[in-house]
Amino acid sequence: MHVQEWLDSVPAVAVYAVVALVIGLESLGIPLPGEIVLVSAALLSSQHSDINPIVLGACATAGAVIGDSIGYAIGRKGGRPLLAWLGRKFPGHFSEGHVATAERSFEKWGMWAVFFGRFIALLRIFAGPLAGVLHMPYWKFLIANLLGGICWAGGTTAVVYYVGIVAEDWLKRFSYVGLAAAVLVGVASMLIVRRKAKKAQVPQKEAEPVSAGE
Repeated sequence: MHVQEWLDSVPAVAVYAVVALVIGLESLGIPLPGEIVLVSAALLSSQHSDINPIVLGACATAGAVIGDSIGYAIGRKGGRPLLAWLGRKFPGHFSEGHVATAERSFEKWGMWAVFFGRFIALLRIFAGPLAGVLHMPYWKFLIANLLGGICWAGGTTAVVYYVGIVAEDWLKRFSYVGLAAAVLVGVASMLIVRRKAKKAQVPQKEAEPVSAGE
């Protein structure tokens, strides 16, 4: 069953809880489809009045901030052995290459890596644990984590919600032609953003990790 169909079959409270839980676990460092769940729930809220987009965005933000904070605490306590263990358990997400890329982002950008990491799938699961491993001061992490969570969760919910309303209106006016056009524009925009994000990544180089607190 598709995520959208499953969310459509459960009550609103359950949707809020699932979104907060999945995003929280993903932010903690567990590779789960948090963005897919959030987008599906936001689209669902544009079609069903019983799912409040404001409450949905608040739950998503809470899950993101709390999950990242727990991940930070775990990373601070577990240190690099934790990253090695995660690499063995989830080699597709926590490989040495992925860890090195995330570390370079933290070395170069510090707090901004936590903020913008919320918008990038790879850094989204790394931000909390890696900030803890690198001993980034918690107050810096919390500020970037909170602002990033609000912008990502709230922004994604708002954009998808209004796109869903517009797409539904187009569907009523132009049948499936309008909906297909909306989907194509959305997919094209996503591909362009991802391509630019890949080009913006810092080239790999050999360097000893530097503490984010320095």
